[in-house]
Amino acid sequence: MIDWPEDLITDVAKRKAVLVLGAGISMNAKTAEGKRPKNWVEFLHEASNQVEVHKTRLVARRLIKERDYLTACEILKAAMTKEPYESFLTNEFLTPKFVPAPVHDSIFKLDCRLVVTPNIDKIYETRANHLGQGSVKIKHYYDDDVADAIRRTNRVILKIHGTIDTPGKMIFTRREYAEARAKHSEFYAILDALVLTHTFIFLGCGVNDPDIRLVLENYAFRFRHTRRHYMTMATDSISFEEIRALEDSTNLKILLYKIKKGAHEELLNSIAELQRGVETKREEIAQTQEW
Repeated sequence: MIDWPEDLITDVAKRKAVLVLGAGISMNAKTAEGKRPKNWVEFLHEASNQVEVHKTRLVARRLIKERDYLTACEILKAAMTKEPYESFLTNEFLTPKFVPAPVHDSIFKLDCRLVVTPNIDKIYETRANHLGQGSVKIKHYYDDDVADAIRRTNRVILKIHGTIDTPGKMIFTRREYAEARAKHSEFYAILDALVLTHTFIFLGCGVNDPDIRLVLENYAFRFRHTRRHYMTMATDSISFEEIRALEDSTNLKILLYKIKKGAHEELLNSIAELQRGVETKREEIAQTQEW
């Protein structure tokens, strides 16, 4: 399992950590029929199936193969037009009624006050508000009171790409990323502040999200002698050379776990182990009063 660094455990225990939940966490959920949320590639391929123009489908699929997902999504969104596109998103992320998995409970039990997610689905926030009896605030990149929510003591989930509840404000394409950074620069200033003052722990995230990558690279090059943030990754998803380049350019520490028979059970067990370590650390802190 993951060997969690002592500094990371202490930061979570003292609520000085921000959890960043990616699509890999949502994909643990499933419907009553056993259907799981699609990953980026699966989602874009399904979107391409909705496009009638053969040439557009071919261009989109070539871009998907080249891993230019943002441009592929841009093309597909334009080809599908507004209403069919938003209906497609709703059918993919809301209508299936995904049921949260044990990993969502383990993450909530870490009791991190701040959670950031680029996921547009409502799987974790629904579970968190159920476990927290409706006490968790949900804030989006376009809300004008994000800073106030951060300053208060409530648990907060920051939806940095929006939510399926408001498809017209979701960030999925290259244009939408650029437009959001221009129109909501104050939100990205808040992320910059958090990445400087808190330890970020990325769970189920890739490294290609432009918003996350930009924040991390800015932090790495502006403050080169500061502590690292952490990202969990499967051993077969990244090479040693890629790890070295990624850690150097983003000031991350990659924490590896193994996949067995296509399942991420080791990550789930590792998060549960982190939870136990955090609880022990909080008991120690309570005795010494070194908050």
